[in-house]
Amino acid sequence: MELAALLKPEAVKVVGSMTSKKRLMRELGEIAASCYGLDVDDAVEALLDRESIGPTGVGKGVALPHARMDGIDRIVGVFMRLDQPVPFESVDRQPVDLVFSLFAPKDAGVSHLRALALVSRVMRDGSTCTKLRSNEEAGTLHAILTGLEANQAA
Repeated sequence: MELAALLKPEAVKVVGSMTSKKRLMRELGEIAASCYGLDVDDAVEALLDRESIGPTGVGKGVALPHARMDGIDRIVGVFMRLDQPVPFESVDRQPVDLVFSLFAPKDAGVSHLRALALVSRVMRDGSTCTKLRSNEEAGTLHAILTGLEANQAA
């Protein structure tokens, strides 16, 4: 499994600021709806339901909200880079500015866990996070995340 299979270039966004964690979840759902045809309300509800179990802010400004839901046939991702970090109830109590969200079918089982582990490995890499924070172009961010930046160097 590769991130390129999970993340469409159109599902990578740079956002100036968010007013709240709830608004951030709404934006993730809207992007997932426009890029993958998910139902916005179902996607947002699934994210918020998962978040109620425990926050998905993993620390160092990174959050990995994820959800299993009906109405989806494969695992898909949405990435957002925020210019202004938003409070997220992260494990280190720091606000987040890098958010990688996954949506998976209810019956995804181990494939959902593999995708989450892959995203987690990428987002734990300090060098990758530095590159993501240093770039404002969605296409460049997608290339960094999917490992294609070397092939797309200007």
